[in-house]
Amino acid sequence: MAWPMLLPTSWTDRWLAIRNRLIASARFRRWAAGTPLVRRIAHRQTGALFDLVAGFVYAQVLYAGVRVKLFDHLAAGPLSIDEVARRTGLPPASAELLLSAAASLRLVEPAGQGRFALGMLGAALQAQPGVSAMIEHHALLYADLADPVALLRDDPAPRRLADFWAYARSADPAHVSDADVAAYSALMAASQSFIADDVLDAYPVARHEHLLDVGGGEGAFLIAAGRRAPDLRLSLFDLPAVAARATVALADAGLSARSDVIGGNFLRDPLPHGADLITLVRVLHDHGDAAATSILRAIHVALRDGGTLVIAEPMAGTDGAAPMGAAYFGFYLKAMGSGRPRTSEEIRRLLAEIGFRDARILATRTPLLVRVIAARK
Repeated sequence: MAWPMLLPTSWTDRWLAIRNRLIASARFRRWAAGTPLVRRIAHRQTGALFDLVAGFVYAQVLYAGVRVKLFDHLAAGPLSIDEVARRTGLPPASAELLLSAAASLRLVEPAGQGRFALGMLGAALQAQPGVSAMIEHHALLYADLADPVALLRDDPAPRRLADFWAYARSADPAHVSDADVAAYSALMAASQSFIADDVLDAYPVARHEHLLDVGGGEGAFLIAAGRRAPDLRLSLFDLPAVAARATVALADAGLSARSDVIGGNFLRDPLPHGADLITLVRVLHDHGDAAATSILRAIHVALRDGGTLVIAEPMAGTDGAAPMGAAYFGFYLKAMGSGRPRTSEEIRRLLAEIGFRDARILATRTPLLVRVIAARK
């Protein structure tokens, strides 16, 4: 079936039609590639298109490096190809291929005398162990994206991410077992480490008396907050099986005396009252609009009058991070079967509808990974 031709309706439409017609022209592309004034733009666009075509392979190079602990091995200093092969268990030719591919992606770099060292991106990766855990976890996402069109058409085939995030597939999340939550709780605890300090720098918690972390997992963020504010009372609310793990983590951190952990389902059960600060760290985007509204209403009821809600998560529409919000989190949450990325303005409107006031966006050092909104009751 041929689609009818749509006439341009604005100057923007006309400009887009002209631009796209030129880019689609082989004659124009040859001219652009050979003309000094526009050659650099043409080459940059060609490179960007190729990166999209080859992006899956790039991600697999990173995944392979993490799997064989390449970056761990190089952390102590440069190694020869043969030494990398011995430590990773790869044939020398395969070790050389992996090193060359990783070098092209700035994960490693040549260090002279046939040796390789960590590159700038590899060194940054080593600084955040939670990132490596997330990269290994992506094996599940790759499986679910093997047929992205089937995913977009809501094919009922089982999804590995939905199985991993037990609460997303359970009719009664409060009754999931420790075995169901162990893997995802450990992943979240590891990955919280690279955003907790950013959130706490953006919103100092020491000004408050009592912090309740809703959906706080194994307590990684709450532990970081407790260390920042020695006089702060700490509470955590999560599914019973997750809460049991948080109790152990808080005890190991020496925070049991000033903390309490409550197990329940925040979509059904009331939250404990009395905290003057409630945090939602990477929780809201895991839930659809109806569930997100329900969570925020429950928080509004539980929060002390004059208290503050802090929401911290990656947000759609962030400058310089459009692929992260729209592409990565959009498809990840689609495969997971729950939630969607939201812009900061969408969240602020939702907060206003529920009755929160003075919602403001707070600057973070890494807005690509986490942004922060604080609102008062």
